[in-house]
Amino acid sequence: MTPKVQSILSYLGILWLLAFFVGKDDRNDLSSYHLKQGLGLFLVAVVFNFAAALVLMIFPSLSIILGVVGILFLILMVLGIIAAANEVKKPLPVIGRIFEDKFSFIDS
Repeated sequence: MTPKVQSILSYLGILWLLAFFVGKDDRNDLSSYHLKQGLGLFLVAVVFNFAAALVLMIFPSLSIILGVVGILFLILMVLGIIAAANEVKKPLPVIGRIFEDKFSFIDS
């Protein structure tokens, strides 16, 4: 698996595991960067969805607002895929800088 394919797959949720384990031998600096960004986006989305589920139990009328925020996660995923396809190290808007130096296990 090429580093470019690893970088693109890293933003596609569960396919992140495929990019991480199958592409371990061919990983370069670019694919490691996008693996970190993709994992960070996935974790933020999971935490947000969990918190949103709790909020929706109390305030069901907020479902439209939370749905819009869910679309924002989709937009972030598409922006990450575009950066990976162009082979550019560009952090995701808003949350990308947080994960640039996290997840050191990806570099090994």
